[in-house]
Amino acid sequence: MLKSVKKRLPIPGVLDVLDELNPFKVKRQRIMNFNPATSVASRKPAETSKITVFDYSGNACTEETLVSLEEVFAYRDKPTFTWINVDGIRKDDVHAICQHYMIHPLIEEDVLSVGQRAKMDDIGERLFCILPMMYFNSEASTIDQEQVSIVMGKNFVISFQEDPTRDVFDPVRDKLKIPGSRIRNGSMDFLCYSLLDVIVDSYFTVLDKLGERIELMEDVVQHEPNTRTLARINFLRRQVFLFKRAIAPVRELVNGFLKSESELLEDNVTKYYKDVYDHIIQCNDLADNYRDMILNVQEMYHTQLNLKMNEIMKVLAVVTTLLTPLTLIAGIYGMNFHNMPELESHNGYFYTLGGMGLLLILMILIFRKRGWF
Repeated sequence: MLKSVKKRLPIPGVLDVLDELNPFKVKRQRIMNFNPATSVASRKPAETSKITVFDYSGNACTEETLVSLEEVFAYRDKPTFTWINVDGIRKDDVHAICQHYMIHPLIEEDVLSVGQRAKMDDIGERLFCILPMMYFNSEASTIDQEQVSIVMGKNFVISFQEDPTRDVFDPVRDKLKIPGSRIRNGSMDFLCYSLLDVIVDSYFTVLDKLGERIELMEDVVQHEPNTRTLARINFLRRQVFLFKRAIAPVRELVNGFLKSESELLEDNVTKYYKDVYDHIIQCNDLADNYRDMILNVQEMYHTQLNLKMNEIMKVLAVVTTLLTPLTLIAGIYGMNFHNMPELESHNGYFYTLGGMGLLLILMILIFRKRGWF
């Protein structure tokens, strides 16, 4: 029965992945894992770090991968616009960059913190936001998240990423390489919008993957209402909860840009931030829908379990009912009384067995006619 489910569903290999999920084997992800008193001290320095720079204007754009940290300092006073992307966070590097670009120590502390809640701050002449970048790990069916910090000044944007091996910023890089593109002709607030936009859009990719797993579980529950299936359901419910908890504050973050009166934000860019705001609302709504779906799947599991139990009890009741009169007859003729005329009958044994067989067949026909099984 389960093989037909695998053939019918257009998600090859997903069921095999879910079969391996076990709450005692899969590494448990902590939900409440942020302690502001220890978050900075608990951060381990990145093993590798890479700094890439896009220095651009409407007419030209250069992309460089810097060899040393000191090369970053030369871009502060350039008349062009600069996007500095730091992959891999190290405390000394972050401190040096923040000192040179006159970034407030509170922002520096937030960049170095672990597990920060998404938020937006307007401190001095700098706009700062911190939010999660989400990835779906198809091998383990888990959601991975990376903390991204973005600092915007008059002519620069600095982004700090924890993982130097992956991000979702390639669409922004591609647009920066196109002469005359909107991002090349825009100011720093448009670049900041573009970074936020691709991060929020990546949430939809994660939601699509979660939706596939939840829909798959709806079919699996109907065919395998067992404890392993319940473990899979609980695992997916936890992933949906982690995702919802991570992205919920991003709505407030984008709203902070819309309400900000900073001179770094131009009025003609406000409509673009409104578009990101609409997208994050959709993400939150979808996450709520998936949370309801997984709860419905859990209820379906209990319903299927009850139905299965009812079927078992029905079969046992029918068997017991069929055997009761036969047991009664056998019990009567199993008594050791001398004055029982049937005991002297030459063919009494065969008559008794025949009568018990006819009674059994008659009861089966009556039960089937009434639809009891």
